[in-house]
Amino acid sequence: MPRVISPSDTGDPLGPLPQEFAAIMRPELPSLIKEIGVEVTRAYPEYARLLNGPNGQAIRVGVEQSLASFVDLVAEPSTSTTVRDDMCRRFGRFEAYEGRTMETLQGAYRLGARVALRRAKKVGRSFKFSPMLMLSFADAVFAYIDELEALSREGFQEVHAHSGEQSEAMRRRLLHLVLTGSPVPRTAIAELCEQTGWTLPDQVTLVALRAPAGLDRLSADRDLLTDLGDPQPHLLIPGPFDDARRLMLGQSLPTTRAAIGLTVPTALASDSIRWARRVLELVDSGVIDDAPLLHCEDHLITLWLLSDPALLDQLARRELAPVAGISATRRERLVETLRIWLDTRGTAAQMGELLEVHPQTVRYRMRNLESIFGEQLVDPESRFATEAVLRAMRLRARGVESAP
Repeated sequence: MPRVISPSDTGDPLGPLPQEFAAIMRPELPSLIKEIGVEVTRAYPEYARLLNGPNGQAIRVGVEQSLASFVDLVAEPSTSTTVRDDMCRRFGRFEAYEGRTMETLQGAYRLGARVALRRAKKVGRSFKFSPMLMLSFADAVFAYIDELEALSREGFQEVHAHSGEQSEAMRRRLLHLVLTGSPVPRTAIAELCEQTGWTLPDQVTLVALRAPAGLDRLSADRDLLTDLGDPQPHLLIPGPFDDARRLMLGQSLPTTRAAIGLTVPTALASDSIRWARRVLELVDSGVIDDAPLLHCEDHLITLWLLSDPALLDQLARRELAPVAGISATRRERLVETLRIWLDTRGTAAQMGELLEVHPQTVRYRMRNLESIFGEQLVDPESRFATEAVLRAMRLRARGVESAP
């Protein structure tokens, strides 16, 4: 007569199973594996297809290994589980490659556990297992299944993490190609669009970010292309920068300063990011006041006037040549008076208030300017060039004045 295995053999009723339990279960493994296979493929037809496919044998070996490992651990708790662990991770990776969630594999694991418990009850009646031993067995089986699921989830998440990294790398590559412009074959961009599921828009808005840049991915729109690791972090917004995009950026860039470039045809994306980065430079130099979100649209004249510092120096030398030989103090007063007149076309009284001098002083200076510049203040084209130079010099001086 088979010996009754009781709770006293285990110490704690829900503690480790007695080692001799392994000797009872081991002969059951071959038929138990077949029974689990039948139940699982009936409940999950997709696994029936896999078992009949090229990976079928590897899957069967994995199932056998998982069940045998449980029995081996009962017989000797210090038994290595390296092979089993690797097999379970493979199962998880396979689920990810097949495009399924973990729910199907988890369901198969738990169904296998129920079949094993059903078999244990049958065997238990023959060997007169105590109720407490059956509880210990059930507890051990479900704890073991939890281990298998955790291992498989590691493999599953590994694939998705790698896939996510690959996808992000391809999206960065796509962003770089868009910014490169026309020399890049459109087929290269089209292939990356297809691989990443990104639709090439007719227009784009580029955004320059302060480094180090942090983006809240949960708040950010999914169609953004980003490169936050670049020394000059930036992102691309498909289409125009409307109120919805403005709200989104405000939420997804809570601690990062950004400059919004102009919306341009996609082929001109490099211009948009160039202007946005220039705005950040002008903030650094003190020409433009800082703000969380800066808009190139608000600073177009400044961008234009300060677009080429060397050319501005040459233009200033030409336009202000008439006062080059005058003493620095007198030249500064006359140029400031000329700037106010070009800006306001005001009366002597109005200009006097702005310059904080008497109107008669303004009239005196204007007579001097008319005498010095002559036709340059009458000719519309010359007058416009002079005004542009003085405005640009004033903007540049503002940056110098704010420098530490």
